[in-house]
Amino acid sequence: MNATTLLLAEAKHSARITDLSGRLEWLAVFVVLIALVYWLMWRAWRKRAARQSDLPELPAIPADPGTPLAHPSPTAALNGGGEPPRLIMSGRYHASTTAGDWLDRIAARGLGTRSLVDLTLTEQGVVVRRPAATDFFIPAAALRGARLDKGIAGKVVPEGGLLVITWSHGDRVIDSGFRSEHPAEHPAWVEAVNNLNTTREGAR
Repeated sequence: MNATTLLLAEAKHSARITDLSGRLEWLAVFVVLIALVYWLMWRAWRKRAARQSDLPELPAIPADPGTPLAHPSPTAALNGGGEPPRLIMSGRYHASTTAGDWLDRIAARGLGTRSLVDLTLTEQGVVVRRPAATDFFIPAAALRGARLDKGIAGKVVPEGGLLVITWSHGDRVIDSGFRSEHPAEHPAWVEAVNNLNTTREGAR
C-alpha cells in the first residue's frame, strides 16, 4: 500500500467521523428543541391553571347519587317493550372549556386531564367517574343543557361525535366534552339532560 492509498483511506475514515459528528450535533439540537417546546407547553399549562385558581373545588360524588335514569330507545322496543336501558355511559372525557369558547380550555381542578370516564345520569345530576383523574359530580341544579358537537379544546371528532354538557360552577359556565364508546348513545343523553334541566327550571 503506497502513501497515496494510505492518504485516501485516512481521508475517507476522517470524512465518516466528521459526517457522524455532524449527525450527532443535529440530533442533539433536535432533542433540545423538543425539550424546549415541551417545557414551554408545561409552563403555559401551569400559568393557565394558576389564572383559573379561583375555580372552586369540584363537587364530590354523593354517597347515594340516586338511581340511573331510564330513557326510551329502539333497543327497548326490539326487546318486546322490556325495560329501557339506563343512562350509563363509558368512554372518554376530553376536556372542559369556558361555555361558548371551544378553545378556552380549563386546566384547574383536574378538568384539563383527558381520561377514560364512566358517566351516570340520575335525578340528582351527572356522576363523572375517571379512573386516572379526579371524579366529580354535576348537580342537576347546575345543569344548563347538553348538545352534540364535533370539537372541544382543539380535539375534533366526526360531526355529532361529542356529547357536550353545559353546567355552572362558581362564577363560571362550563362546557365539558365526552365521547362514548358507542356515539349512537349521545342523542339519548342530550334529550335526557335537557329534559332534566327543563324540569328543574320549571320547578323554580
